[in-house]
Amino acid sequence: MKALKFLTPILSLGFLLFIASCGSSPSPPESIPDQQLGKLSKTWKIKTVTLDGNAVTNPPYTGFQLTITGTKGNTSFGYTTTGRPTLSAWKASGTWAFGADPVTMITRDPDNTADKLDMTYAIDAAGQNLQISFNYQGNGFTRTDAVKGNWVFTFTL
Repeated sequence: MKALKFLTPILSLGFLLFIASCGSSPSPPESIPDQQLGKLSKTWKIKTVTLDGNAVTNPPYTGFQLTITGTKGNTSFGYTTTGRPTLSAWKASGTWAFGADPVTMITRDPDNTADKLDMTYAIDAAGQNLQISFNYQGNGFTRTDAVKGNWVFTFTL
């Protein structure tokens, strides 16, 4: 009986130490789309623009900015542009979603059949430069024609 008196507190202390060492389970790793959204959600300033491999200077894109926004865990996000020329392959604002490969593909305006556009993107390792490329075959927003072709927009922070 005396041994049981000493054994009970020792077992209780051991059980408490075991429970205390368990801690909470680690949170699951952040999903690839959420990681990429974190990299993309910024205001990007234009660095260069090419159309079919040629630098675009007329109309000028010198003040063009692309702001990408979104909430992690969602599947649809937003974008706005400022300083875009009247004749542009970009709307003033819209939505976007990740494509089949969220590390390299996005779809601009996925819910609008007329404006839906698949794009390829790349962010440099430092997260300071973004390149978006796409083949635009629609009408220019605000004016028709002259914006069709292979576009490459390079942005910086």
